[in-house]
Amino acid sequence: MWLIRVHPAGLSLSIHGAEKRLQIHQRRSVASHPESRRLPVVRHSSLPPGRRSIKMEASSSGITNGKTKVFHPEGGVDLQGYQLDMQILPDGPKSDVDFSEILNAIQEMAKDVNILFDELEAVNSPCKDDDSLLHPGNLTSTSDDASRLEAGGETMPERNKSNGLYFRDGKCRIDYILVYRKSNPQTEKREVFERNIRAEGLHMEKESSLINSDIIFVKLHAPWEVLGRYAEQMNVRMPFRIDKQISSFRRWLPKKPMRLDKETLPDLEENDCYTAPFSQQRIHHFIIHNKDTFFNNATRSRIVHHILQRIKYEEGKNKIGLNRLLTNGSYEAAFPLHEGGYRSKNSIRTHGAENHRHLLYECWASWGVWYKYQPLDLVRRYFGEKIGLYFAWLGWYTGMLFPAAFIGLFVFLYGVITLDHCQVSKEVCQATDIIMCPVCDKYCPFMRLSDSCVYAKVTHLFDNGATVFFAVFMAVWATVFLEFWKRRRAVIAYDWDLIDWEEEEEEIRPQFEAKYSKKERMNPISGKPEPYQAFADKCSRLVVSASGIFFMICVVIAAVFGIVIYRVVTVSTFAAFKWALIRNNSQVATTGTAVCINFCIIMLLNVLYEKVALLLTNLEQPRTESEWENSFTLKMFLFQFVNLNSSTFYIAFFLGRFTGHPGAYLRLINRWRLEECHPSGCLIDLCMQMGIIMVLKQTWNNFMELGYPLIQNWWTRRKVRQEHGPERKISFPQWEKDYNLQPMNAYGLFDEYLEMILQFGFTTIFVAAFPLAPLLALLNNIIEIRLDAYKFVTQWRRPLASRAKDIGIWYGILEGIGILSVITNAFVIAITSDFIPRLVYAYKYGPCAGQGEAGQKCMVGYVNASLSVFRISDFENRSEPESDGSEFSGTPLKYCRYRDYRDPPHSLVPYGYTLQFWHVLAARLAFIIVFEHLVFCIKHLISYLIPDLPKDLRDRMRREKYLIQEMMYEAELERLQKERKERKKNGKAHHNEWP
Repeated sequence: MWLIRVHPAGLSLSIHGAEKRLQIHQRRSVASHPESRRLPVVRHSSLPPGRRSIKMEASSSGITNGKTKVFHPEGGVDLQGYQLDMQILPDGPKSDVDFSEILNAIQEMAKDVNILFDELEAVNSPCKDDDSLLHPGNLTSTSDDASRLEAGGETMPERNKSNGLYFRDGKCRIDYILVYRKSNPQTEKREVFERNIRAEGLHMEKESSLINSDIIFVKLHAPWEVLGRYAEQMNVRMPFRIDKQISSFRRWLPKKPMRLDKETLPDLEENDCYTAPFSQQRIHHFIIHNKDTFFNNATRSRIVHHILQRIKYEEGKNKIGLNRLLTNGSYEAAFPLHEGGYRSKNSIRTHGAENHRHLLYECWASWGVWYKYQPLDLVRRYFGEKIGLYFAWLGWYTGMLFPAAFIGLFVFLYGVITLDHCQVSKEVCQATDIIMCPVCDKYCPFMRLSDSCVYAKVTHLFDNGATVFFAVFMAVWATVFLEFWKRRRAVIAYDWDLIDWEEEEEEIRPQFEAKYSKKERMNPISGKPEPYQAFADKCSRLVVSASGIFFMICVVIAAVFGIVIYRVVTVSTFAAFKWALIRNNSQVATTGTAVCINFCIIMLLNVLYEKVALLLTNLEQPRTESEWENSFTLKMFLFQFVNLNSSTFYIAFFLGRFTGHPGAYLRLINRWRLEECHPSGCLIDLCMQMGIIMVLKQTWNNFMELGYPLIQNWWTRRKVRQEHGPERKISFPQWEKDYNLQPMNAYGLFDEYLEMILQFGFTTIFVAAFPLAPLLALLNNIIEIRLDAYKFVTQWRRPLASRAKDIGIWYGILEGIGILSVITNAFVIAITSDFIPRLVYAYKYGPCAGQGEAGQKCMVGYVNASLSVFRISDFENRSEPESDGSEFSGTPLKYCRYRDYRDPPHSLVPYGYTLQFWHVLAARLAFIIVFEHLVFCIKHLISYLIPDLPKDLRDRMRREKYLIQEMMYEAELERLQKERKERKKNGKAHHNEWP
């Protein structure tokens, strides 16, 4: 029974038959309410579960006077200066007034107050999105936004319905999306799976596609109870009671212009709070301003994915998990949603970010911020720690390239500055009377040494006195880079709560279970029976896999052998070419075309290697996904590293080393004469190889990373326009937009890491031959960061936010490349360059011999001393050139010169090695040994001197541990004191105590 009473101060509405009475007072506020920053939420505890809640609205006339309505956390509603208070009063006497009479009375006495039973429940709905870190204009409305919505007749749930991030009711935010086709035959498995999803407490809603009715989207939402339960199971760390009061690690970073403006855009970094594993029993310890936003969107999606991985879809021990349903085709796709669009009509500076995706696009993926630091906290918050660590590593690598690029550029400029003073290049350019022997059979002519003047000068740009210093510097740089990355990773791991995080016990791969399900043994960690692979079976599979790897490496060597044959055959063809430009530069033309063909072969073999690596990895039957990933990563890196660098190793260490000498050339299959180096040396060939491969590889990778997804997404949009007509503009919900984007690579971040690791190898392994490699890598990485960011934000579906403590197996590969770079650079300086022969000549055979000097004046006569004499009549018949050389002096030539240390033809042992050859060889071997030992000692000394954890980080970790213990003790004490006061208030405090 209902009773209504009218008071001068307001209305009193009594509900009899219930335990309590709801009284609503209307009164004029003395002072205007403070402006609220959002719509607070309140659920009235007196309403029974089946009863609808009450909504208070005021019209633009009468009570409201056109002012704004604001909800207050105390339970009242402020109507433009008037406040309606809801209070619970004791039950009063009953009355016989009927419900229709009550309604009529209310309409007559309070025409401007509408009592509805909908809104109060929605006000405190745990599904309502509210992100306090975003600016006005985003999905979270401020009070001003609310007033605009109310004035336009649009409520928050109605707005949420339209943005595609919520259920149809506009309240429950979508945490995860599953996609399947109605025509798919796996209906029964899906039904069981979805029934179990509901049993876990997840909310579910289905909706068909706007462009294809066969495609069904399953929208999932996790309520607070489910999130709290699984967050505790997963040990999700959440903000604790107080903010950290310790200085930041980023003091050394310049404030401007490279740092983003965090005052204008405060959402770029997270609040620096202490965190602890979430616990429902100690929920009062955590900073919970709003339960709806306590877990951010990435964490919510990760929790839902964790649940889906543990839900059964069929009766049976192993019939469990979303991954298996994706593998067998029951579901077509599964992904979390992006947080809306990444573009806005309004400026982010004046109106704020629409959402985190928009903020990432403007402050990270846009080309206009290429010189800014990355907002790593925001990247981690949106994409998870694993992707955040990749971009942190990439940014750190790019930053560390600056000193390497500067020193490399300095070495190059030093060569430019000292070019006019270089005695060797002067002698080459002035050697018009020195005639060199032909570099190929028959068609290659004799040539003056002065014709290679340009190549001698270019060689000096890369091979000068600063080259050795740069090689040592880069070897040390690689070690410093890795050691300081460990420190940087430790800081990131601390800031992102990864220090104490341990990966969960991984699930066994379905393929492993299917193969070895008959034989089981107890898991020593979980204590449960699991499939077991016998040692003999594992060894046999590893042997077969290793044989496959060896075979593919042989395929690479065969490809290099084919390039060598091409170079040998083509140099003669170009020497007989009609065009004088090509004929006079036959060796350069041969090298350039060979490099381009080699690049095409590299790209084709990469496709083959991926399939072979996949086959061999599956043949090994790894037990878990991480074991599979590590095995596949190692194979792919080994294949691609050998494929990319095999021809470079050939040019650096074999080209021109085993050719024999005129009159006794070594030949392939007794037919093709091996290629010789250019008269100015082999280093120019190595520079061309590295420069062309590096530029083409990076250009191709950037196109495939961004251009290919752009073309695919454009083609998808084009098909939609063709199906629905170009004039019809369809507004797709967010799940449909994301579904039409490209999924992230099946191998995760593998391609991104592999590209950068191969580049790191190019930057360090042969850097002595190409000092500009770090500069090219730096320029590429500046572009690469923004390309990858643009791809993740705009072209790919949002990947699942997953956690990781470091970059995994890639760190070990980087260390291996660092060790290999020391060895290769030692050999490049000793064997490929002319550094050692010049040093030996200066100290032993030149004008300054025995004086302990090695300046440019000591190099006089070096070119003549490095060339041997050959009698033309000693040529083999198949090597004898068509020209007799009469064009140089008017008479046939009798002698020509070639690069080597051999005796003249009239000596006791014609064309035997001279003593200078043995001195140079001994000096080369000694240099390799000394260089390697010196650099390795420096590397180990640096590794020893640089601790893995910064001292201030170690102190912060200790202090945090101490403060958390203190805070937990104080919070528990405070809770106990509150409980004791409540017992005293209720008269129960001394019930069992002594008087």
